[in-house]
Amino acid sequence: MSDWERSSTARVIPPARPRKLAKVPFVELADGRLQGVVSSGSDIGRVYVSSVAATTYAYACSTNNNRPCGGAHGSYCKHIMALISEAVLQYGAERVARYLRVEGADGEPAGLAIAVAMMETHPPQGDTQAAAVVFSRFLRHLAYLELAPATAPLPEMQWFPSTRAVA
Repeated sequence: MSDWERSSTARVIPPARPRKLAKVPFVELADGRLQGVVSSGSDIGRVYVSSVAATTYAYACSTNNNRPCGGAHGSYCKHIMALISEAVLQYGAERVARYLRVEGADGEPAGLAIAVAMMETHPPQGDTQAAAVVFSRFLRHLAYLELAPATAPLPEMQWFPSTRAVA
């Protein structure tokens, strides 16, 4: 077991390539999905919560106030395509394809190749389960950005078991 596996902190993997956060401020591979938040191209106050499930490629895309995306009918909308492209920048095409269990995603650009391979394997189906969880995680990440730099522990991160005996 390596040192980082025995530590109480998670290993931070640097991005595969730098990303611009204006279009897709939040992207992650978590809960068996590629999920994130994509900014609206037409309204600065609106964001879309988008996700694609591993293996089944079921997708979801809705606004931050739970209105369904108008472009997500029977295929991936532009928000999901942007999410896939940004995930490739953040994690690399090989890792994204492996996480989503996509076979035969060869070609350029990598994000488009992954989306095409997913659509050829399993036609996309809707899935509305993830939106609230993804948006909540995004808001939690934003709250950390507002904190002043400090070395003191954060109370919400104090869930690690204590080595001290309680009397």
